[in-house]
Amino acid sequence: MQVLQLQMAVQPDPAEVGRARSWARKRLRGCGYDPDAPLCETLVLVVSELVTNAVVHTGCPAVLRLVFPVGAADGPAVRVEVADASDAPPERRPAEGEALGGRGLELVDCLCDRWGWYPDGSGKRVWCEIDREAPAVPVAPDGRVQALAV
Repeated sequence: MQVLQLQMAVQPDPAEVGRARSWARKRLRGCGYDPDAPLCETLVLVVSELVTNAVVHTGCPAVLRLVFPVGAADGPAVRVEVADASDAPPERRPAEGEALGGRGLELVDCLCDRWGWYPDGSGKRVWCEIDREAPAVPVAPDGRVQALAV
């Protein structure tokens, strides 16, 4: 199976999260994906969560990578990876009530078919995969993303 890998460097700055989302949308469009399709919305959300975790919790530069299968539309999963220089494992954090943070890995777990992490050099790589034929983020008829139970 052939794959297309695209990557961008991410600096340890919260502004990089928006840049990563924009980059991912452009790359999805460039690879022939409908940027408004539920799969793409889910991928962009997952990119946002994983890059946010790398930026906020490590304070280190990171590398965002998108891996797309080349070929049949019903083929294998799309993979998102974020590698950073911290050897601390990703940690689910409890989010209380109206807390602004602490839900990132719960969202990744709910939205992705598989996810995990492994040591990578002196740091780690957090990855997730979304099957291309699997349902993604629930979208209401008016086009807004519906609430997720986490």
